[in-house]
Amino acid sequence: MLTPERHHIILSLLKAHGVIKLLDLLEATKASESTIRRDLIQLEQEHRLKRVHGGASLLQGKRLEPSYEFKADVNFKEKQRVAQLAAHLIADGDSIYLDAGTTTLQMIPYLCQKDLTVVTNAINLIEPLINKGLTAYLLGGLVKAKTKALIGGATLTGLQAYRFDKSFIGVNGIHQDFGYTTPDPEEAQVKQTALHLSQEAFAVADHSKLGEVSFSKIADLKAATLLIDKLDENKAAYEAKTEVRVVTA
Repeated sequence: MLTPERHHIILSLLKAHGVIKLLDLLEATKASESTIRRDLIQLEQEHRLKRVHGGASLLQGKRLEPSYEFKADVNFKEKQRVAQLAAHLIADGDSIYLDAGTTTLQMIPYLCQKDLTVVTNAINLIEPLINKGLTAYLLGGLVKAKTKALIGGATLTGLQAYRFDKSFIGVNGIHQDFGYTTPDPEEAQVKQTALHLSQEAFAVADHSKLGEVSFSKIADLKAATLLIDKLDENKAAYEAKTEVRVVTA
């Protein structure tokens, strides 16, 4: 079977199922495992699919943005582990920025530092922060219901009043070439500004974001240390672009 034929079969199966196992591709194409792996590498380089452990999946739509409630349930334990790693990087007396996101929310139970000050644009983070007894500032702006984030000109203006020891940013996509991305340009601006206003910047995410590219660029990988539960086969490519800290068992 010629390469274009195999690629057509692979992409057709992905379109039909969303995710396809390597074994199913071997059966459908009658090709060797090494051949299919080469096909998947080529198609990923062409940004037509995403390789995952044991197979491949469709890339997310560039503007696709799942609801906060949906994201909160995905890889919950992994997010908790990343959140614990992130919280342990904070020192007594720090002033930090916590971005709107499901992983940043999970950081709050682990915040036990003295004299900690937190600024956030997340309406659902403010109550847990207050209940924790922390000094917390909530930015103003337009409420984006889907992500519980405050965005827009007022948010950016308010953010400019602060300088942070550390910022923790949520992202939708992490790509070795396209950097950190998110579906909404206005949210991207807020995240980008927070990175620039921080002495140290961190992107917090679970491994499902690897290889994904959303509509709006936040920053290059080098702009923030990546905190993640695990890396995929492209580990060296990510580590060549930025500092990466992986959760240890």
